[in-house]
Amino acid sequence: MVLVIFLCFAITGGPLRAAPYAAMVMDARTGEVLHARNADTRLHPASLTKMMTLYIAFEAIRLREITLDTPVRISQHAANEPPSRLGLRAGSTIRFRYLIRAAAIRSANDAATAIGEAISGSEAEFSRRMDRTALALGMTRSTFRNAHGLTQQGHLSTAQDMTILGRRLFFDYPEYYNIFSRREDDAGIATIRNTNRALLAAYRGADGIKTGFTQAAGFNLVASAERGNVRVIATVFGGQSTAARNQRIMELMDMGFARAPANATVRRPALPVYGPEHNQAVPGAAALVSSLTSPSLRPIPRPGGGGGPRAPEPALAAAIEAALGEALGASVAAGMQQDRQPLPQAPTDVATTDAPSAPSMLPAPRPDPQTSLVVPPRPADQVEPQVVAASLAPEVVTRASSTGARLFGVSLGAQNSHSAAERLLLRTALSEIGTFDQALRRVVQRNGGYEARFQGLTEDQAARACARLAARSIPCEPFGPAS
Repeated sequence: MVLVIFLCFAITGGPLRAAPYAAMVMDARTGEVLHARNADTRLHPASLTKMMTLYIAFEAIRLREITLDTPVRISQHAANEPPSRLGLRAGSTIRFRYLIRAAAIRSANDAATAIGEAISGSEAEFSRRMDRTALALGMTRSTFRNAHGLTQQGHLSTAQDMTILGRRLFFDYPEYYNIFSRREDDAGIATIRNTNRALLAAYRGADGIKTGFTQAAGFNLVASAERGNVRVIATVFGGQSTAARNQRIMELMDMGFARAPANATVRRPALPVYGPEHNQAVPGAAALVSSLTSPSLRPIPRPGGGGGPRAPEPALAAAIEAALGEALGASVAAGMQQDRQPLPQAPTDVATTDAPSAPSMLPAPRPDPQTSLVVPPRPADQVEPQVVAASLAPEVVTRASSTGARLFGVSLGAQNSHSAAERLLLRTALSEIGTFDQALRRVVQRNGGYEARFQGLTEDQAARACARLAARSIPCEPFGPAS
């Protein structure tokens, strides 16, 4: 008995005891708090920390600091992180996308540390970026000391802050959100299984987000589910076991669905605004941040919004085209250069997903400077953003809709060059903003030409879009998932 007590003190630094309990339930559509208990108490977040690590990873991709296919060299520090681990070896390299999957699905500590080091150079610098990002998101009571969430002095958060972060992951980076609902996936060196698969299987409408456990924290979980027009996010700190935590989170989400109104206006948060010190710490990001935090020239309608397609006034269209032209200038110029270079080869391994269809209220990806893209043909069910990079070609990133019903699109036909196809897509998008406001513009190399496509539409939207374009004598052909 004495030996057991001694081991408890040696492992935990004190006697085994229940971790403090805290909880919050939020209507994801509006941010309204439906239930809270000790929600602003600073506690150990454990692996809920990785939600912030992943948020910054997605942000870094958006700001072109890194790509999904960037090879990351694993440091000794990352390789030495204790379990849960992917099993990375010091000195090895692995693509950034696999680190994201391992951190999100397997909750791998070595992968989370490698993400932080790849983005900021060191885990200490990444932790400072985590703090800056938390403040910009309104997470006022969170401080981070590492990228993985293992217990460390000063590494604390609250149920309220983690609920806010769960909502921001859903709204700010919807194109990646399906990662959290995958039961298993390929992480490059291993097939990984989701630590949250029990809840995903047991609760109707559940599609994420993140589990966490340490002795100091107890069993933590941020979960989200959608039923009908209602989406609820619930957070628990200090569960006594995986089963007890899951049972409590299901009770909280039931409470949330009972209290949330059947219909509500979605209040989509704005992307975070950072101070000058953040931009200095993120090379090359300052100009992009300033442009991305301004009001969108092509606002995406909030889910449930009304109004049919409407072409802009000529003067407005000219102003929009000029503004977008500046933002897309580098992309167009790169595309024109690519016309003179050999086409990049398709990657040998592409991401696939077995995730269920994304929820209907899933917002469209936010506009960014990477809107017109060149990619080789790929399966229609491939929903994770893909990157094609070659030494003679610019980095290009594509995103396909993660909504199951949005597997259709329209083709404007083949053009002689990448830049010509890109300009055609831009002109058409400007003249039919209401028609293509949620579509993705893609340029696909086919049969020696460059096909201009709008993707991510429903079958009905694709048919109506072609009808509108045909009325204006613009060639258009709808296509489906198999195309």
